[in-house]
Amino acid sequence: MRVIELAAIGPGPFAALVLADLGAEVLRIDRPVPAAPVPDVDPRTDLLKRNRRSAVIDLRHPDAADVVLALVEKADVLLEGYRPGVAERLGIGPGPCTARNPALVYGRVSGWGRDGPLAGRAGHDIDYLARCGALHALGRRNARPTVQLNSVGDFGGGGMLLVTGVLAALCEALRSGRGQVVDAAIMDGATLLTSMTYGFTADDVWNGGRGTDLLDPGVPWYEVYETRDGGFMAVGALEDPFYAALVAGLGLSTGETDRADPAGWSALRARFAAVFRTRTRAEWTEVFEHTDACVTPVLTPLEAASDPHLRARGVFIDVDGVRQPAPVPRFSRTPGTVRRPPPLPGEHTSTVLADWGVPDVDGLLASGAARQRPAGVSTGPPPGSVAAEPPASGLRDRRGGAGAPHDRRDGRWR
Repeated sequence: MRVIELAAIGPGPFAALVLADLGAEVLRIDRPVPAAPVPDVDPRTDLLKRNRRSAVIDLRHPDAADVVLALVEKADVLLEGYRPGVAERLGIGPGPCTARNPALVYGRVSGWGRDGPLAGRAGHDIDYLARCGALHALGRRNARPTVQLNSVGDFGGGGMLLVTGVLAALCEALRSGRGQVVDAAIMDGATLLTSMTYGFTADDVWNGGRGTDLLDPGVPWYEVYETRDGGFMAVGALEDPFYAALVAGLGLSTGETDRADPAGWSALRARFAAVFRTRTRAEWTEVFEHTDACVTPVLTPLEAASDPHLRARGVFIDVDGVRQPAPVPRFSRTPGTVRRPPPLPGEHTSTVLADWGVPDVDGLLASGAARQRPAGVSTGPPPGSVAAEPPASGLRDRRGGAGAPHDRRDGRWR
């Protein structure tokens, strides 16, 4: 499967990563200059961009749309994460692309969606979670909502939903011979991820109060407790057998840990906290490691990479000295692989355009419509880059593609 990825941040690159890990040939179209680079980030460790080649195409150049459309003729999927209307203005929206390739699956991801009152407004993961009701539920009672990593919105609600839609559309295209547009909005996907919560709300199982329910810190047996050495243990002893194992591991009696009456939960939480502070995280790990108490040490990312269970499962791999999550899910016959490290922007422009059958590659390079990174140049944009391209998503842009350190004093590249 051939995929064209128009440079963006967050959910678009994540979707391309998943497809590439599963075996797709993904061509990333980078901009001459990333729109909003993060300072001092090495492109080679930008793991969202692994497993693909990069060509730099100046989408503002008058010949750029023809280059993209030539690539579209050979593609199965195109992924874009621009602000609504940008792809159309650049001449590479669904209309021209599907006219060139009627079987193309055109996958697009945005923040608020492509229509509605907020469609043209800027936003980030936190905003979409706030608007759909998800953020309200995150956190402790009588405290502000807790900001999470951008996994729920950007990657779960946005990128993973885009992957699901693209794969479904490809399955349908195999039968019909016709592609279609897949519209994945982060807010839509984040809302879908709260389906169970909305079901609980409709059934009055969840009262809508933050930190007061079963799967948030509302109960003492679904909580994080500090240990003597400043570490933490996560407790998820929901069912009665698991709760009994928790109580036994803590050395407490069933009489002092009755959980039937909510009036006693505050005292029970304090009792659990006091006991957990009597031992180190390693000691509690040893106590609970071979039980069904659902008690687990809270590991840092570095510790997780060395955890015996994760090592045994091969959850992390090392590629060119960079430790990173391995491709998933697992397949019995066609496993995902890491075939390439993250590319430097423009590293493969000449070869990849030729491989995809784009005519007059030398002419495109001479005109500036395409840019090739010189061999041995490991940082910075390709030569001739003087201005940033249109944001890959005005909704979400912090950085556009893998780029070199940026000097914020004068806006120039080092």
